[in-house]
Amino acid sequence: MALKLKRRRELSTLRTEESRARWRLTIITVCCVLVILATLIVGLYFTIRTVNSKFFFCSGSMRFISIAKACDGKADCSGGEDEIACISKLRTNDTYPVRLMGDRLVLQVFINEGGWRTVCAENWRTKHTRLTCQKLGYTASPRSTRVPVKSLLFNPHNAFATVSNDSTNSDIQSFLSVSVSCSAGSVVSVSCSDCGEVAGEDRIVGGEDTEIKHWPWQVSLQWNHQHVCGGALLSTEWIISAAHCFTSRTRELSRWTVVLGQTQVTASRGVSVEVIVIHKDYSRLSNDFDIAMLKLTWPVTTGESIMPVCLPPHQLYVKEMLVVTGWGLLKEKGGQPSVLQKASVPLIDRSECSKPSVYGSAITRRMLCAGFLEGNIDACQGDSGGPLVYLSSRWQLLGIVSWGVGCGRERKPGVYTDVSQLLDWIYTVMEVCVM
Repeated sequence: MALKLKRRRELSTLRTEESRARWRLTIITVCCVLVILATLIVGLYFTIRTVNSKFFFCSGSMRFISIAKACDGKADCSGGEDEIACISKLRTNDTYPVRLMGDRLVLQVFINEGGWRTVCAENWRTKHTRLTCQKLGYTASPRSTRVPVKSLLFNPHNAFATVSNDSTNSDIQSFLSVSVSCSAGSVVSVSCSDCGEVAGEDRIVGGEDTEIKHWPWQVSLQWNHQHVCGGALLSTEWIISAAHCFTSRTRELSRWTVVLGQTQVTASRGVSVEVIVIHKDYSRLSNDFDIAMLKLTWPVTTGESIMPVCLPPHQLYVKEMLVVTGWGLLKEKGGQPSVLQKASVPLIDRSECSKPSVYGSAITRRMLCAGFLEGNIDACQGDSGGPLVYLSSRWQLLGIVSWGVGCGRERKPGVYTDVSQLLDWIYTVMEVCVM
């Protein structure tokens, strides 16, 4: 009897060991299959990325062409699909007919027979405010207030415009007529967008870590899902950046995405781009007219971490420090930060920046300088296209990170595209590219 029990135990133990061995073999097999699948998926991902970075697929003829041939002005695919979704250029020499003046955003309209005219508040209605904001490319929260003429920091020089009729025309100029006086004693101040307001905040070279909620207009422009440049959100559909971000890479739009609302710059999915427009007068040699506009394929939803910045008015008087933000290198030839950086920099007078010991004649009317002549704090590679902002009543976009000699060098401050000098172009792009 004892012998039989012993044999049963031995058989049971043997079966248990065989069962464990089978389970181990099954687990090992499953793990090997998963590793092989993961390797294949990773390999396929990088293969697709490599192919996408070097070739353009012509869906009509089912063939690949070199990415260098896409958007080169010559149709290489049947039907010319390689020349359809490309970066475009736009020049405008016209004066945009609507502008806002000074910190108080006083409305001025250009009337052909009278030039620039400050709009009197008499008979001004909500519909006029709405039309004005639509003309400026905005539809969010149009509102207006009255500003006493005597309180203006600039002199209207008896050049006013008054609402003279109730025209059904959608052109704001059709409502106005020139006048040498403003009997109401007050003029119109217009605010067109919920912009430049943040939750409250009391590497860029020499900068410090920050959070996107403090600078919710900051975006990452990514090419093939890799951060290339910064940019700033102007409205739910429009991004502003630098033209030089798009000159050394493919001009095919499908390669570009915009990542919003992220403190850490990651290869996120992002929002695709419908239109990219660079200034037709942009020069890679002089860096002049270094500005670009991107229209998103769909409007984004604003919130704590996604909010547009305000465009500056004409004749903004800067008294305080400016702030530049981005994910650029922490020092010249250094590493890239994992989180958004910010730095406070002062505006440098144009006469100082144009001295031979600084940048000399390289500074054009479309540029401004900001930083410290002793160096150490500056924008750097990867910050290009990002915002330089100033807090007035709201955060306003004064500059776009453009160029400079090195990063944080003595007497070589950052040079920025002067947004106030290109407002006509910005508003024109927003108007003509409505689809």
